[in-house]
Amino acid sequence: MSEYPGQQPPPEPVPPGRADTSRPPSEPGPGRPGPEGPGSAGAGTGGPVTDGPEGYDAWLARSRMVLTPIAAPSILGLFGFASSMFMVASNLAEWWGDRFLAPLILAPLVIFFGGLAQLAAGMWAYRARDGVATAMHGTWGAFWLAWGMTQLMVANGLLPLSTTVSQAFGFWWIVLAVTTLFGALAALGRNLGLFLTLILLTAGSALLAAGLLGSVHSLVVTAGWVLIASSAAAWYTAGAMMLEQAYGGRVVLPMGRWSLRGNLPGHRQTRPIEYADGMPGAKAGQ
Repeated sequence: MSEYPGQQPPPEPVPPGRADTSRPPSEPGPGRPGPEGPGSAGAGTGGPVTDGPEGYDAWLARSRMVLTPIAAPSILGLFGFASSMFMVASNLAEWWGDRFLAPLILAPLVIFFGGLAQLAAGMWAYRARDGVATAMHGTWGAFWLAWGMTQLMVANGLLPLSTTVSQAFGFWWIVLAVTTLFGALAALGRNLGLFLTLILLTAGSALLAAGLLGSVHSLVVTAGWVLIASSAAAWYTAGAMMLEQAYGGRVVLPMGRWSLRGNLPGHRQTRPIEYADGMPGAKAGQ
């Protein structure tokens, strides 16, 4: 009985130097040129030929490309981050409220807008092949979820009221400062708007960590002001990205790109993906 019910067994491998007699003469096989001839580009590779009636032009004319484009995930991620960070940082800078009750009121906003929305943006950034946005939105989205959960645990008496001003909580910000510093260095390859957002975020996180670890109230307040500046930079960058996409890829608000033309209002920064310009694909990242 055959080991391959309902089909012919696979052909045995052909030893080197021996012709393959198991295939019909019209069927190309290993070491046998196809109908295109031995000099064609598609012989033995499955690729398109470059000459003749089945050449590149004919292959290009009947080819179709299907894309699944997505909007820049950082638009949502930066808006979610800016809003959550502004509310938390303005409380740290003593613009309003107090250091114990106000965070409990902010917890729902931070959990959904800063946590879930930014974490989702990080996962969509993974789909867009944007490593910087994936790391930064994923890291800070997860942090905001943990921050909000901690506040809810404090509100329900599961943790002491002084948890978020303790030295242990200061170590949270050390981790965030180190991770965000690498993101800021990577953002230098993108634009100065994103770099400014992340470098201010790094500085604010480091100051807050120092203030909590050393129980220095003035450092905590200073950190709040620096983090407010980071949220302002994030708002600007997200707004510039959204306006650019809404106006067909034309620059409305400059983001500090390294090319001069990329900062000129009205200049088209991005081009539509056209098959004639090259092989199918999308620009990695945003």
